Amino acid sequence: MRIFVVNPGSTSTKIALIENDSTIFLENISHDVEELKQFRDFTDQFDYRVGSIRRMVNEHHLDMETVDVFAGRGGGLFPTEGGVYVIDDLLLRHSYEGVNGVRHPALLGPKIADAFAKIYGKPAYVVNPPDVDELQDVARVTGVKGIYRTIHLHALNLKETAIRHAQLSGKDYKDLRLIVCHLGGGISVSAHRNGKMIDGNDIAGGEGPMAPTRCGGMSVTTLLKCMEEKTPAEVKALCVKDGGFMSHFGTSDALEVFQRGQQGDRMARLVWDAMIYQITKEIGAMAAVLEGDVDGILLGGGLAHDDDLTEKIRSACGWIAPVSIYPGEFEMEAMAAGAMRVLRGEEEAKRYTGKPVWEGFDF
Repeated sequence: MRIFVVNPGSTSTKIALIENDSTIFLENISHDVEELKQFRDFTDQFDYRVGSIRRMVNEHHLDMETVDVFAGRGGGLFPTEGGVYVIDDLLLRHSYEGVNGVRHPALLGPKIADAFAKIYGKPAYVVNPPDVDELQDVARVTGVKGIYRTIHLHALNLKETAIRHAQLSGKDYKDLRLIVCHLGGGISVSAHRNGKMIDGNDIAGGEGPMAPTRCGGMSVTTLLKCMEEKTPAEVKALCVKDGGFMSHFGTSDALEVFQRGQQGDRMARLVWDAMIYQITKEIGAMAAVLEGDVDGILLGGGLAHDDDLTEKIRSACGWIAPVSIYPGEFEMEAMAAGAMRVLRGEEEAKRYTGKPVWEGFDF
């Protein structure tokens, strides 16, 4: 079985051809920044990116007729439960438009996957989009009437890491209680129970630990003080791209910050340790969510390659549950794995309803 995967980024488009569990072709197509400037919006880049993919496919003589299914990175949808979703007209339109307010080139993924799928007469899917919302009810409530929590997490990587861990353990993901972390430019910490991601931090809203590009949680009064000096747009940018290491040091390169600390930069050392400290606090919070009954703590994402970080987390949190390391990102493999589960009959593809999975309590 062959899966063709498309993952558009800000200045690149990753593509992969995966056969069963093996990646037989992987390419990160870089797009010239000056060429991208000719487009008013990323939605205008569709033909440009499709053309880039076609050239790469032809250059490497990939036989697209042998592809069984196409998968595209997505987002921009109304909150939905986790799973594999058929790319139909409704999902395509909502993702492309970014109906939840998200604007990112990844939203082109379903449209590109759908275009190729129609050419070759094959199905197309989206797997665990960033819009996954499986919060338990008690996690939604805030102290302000009418204001409820929502979360945005690295759902694709978090779910895939949990599924892989379960398989390696010879168990079913639905039978495990896990704390799963994605440690990258943004940091997601989530609690999983019965195959659902029942709580976690809102990485797009400023919740949770500081990260290389994100400010992390701050008190409301601190935030208000910050807004005396910054515009709302600038404050929002601190939540998603200009906070964390970027704010402190003007770089999101975690290795650079770590090395600066090792070379005697006391502020770099302090900020590095503060990030780890905040991650461990969030892991502790998720342990409480799972009532202390935790089968494992899983660390994934690019920062999980760093031994200093992972060993400090293990030292601080190993008493909660065994800590397992799954360094790197599995986005391409995760999308293919989800599609593969559907092809094998292990999971049923879902239909996107176009309605938020949760719209309020009925009382």
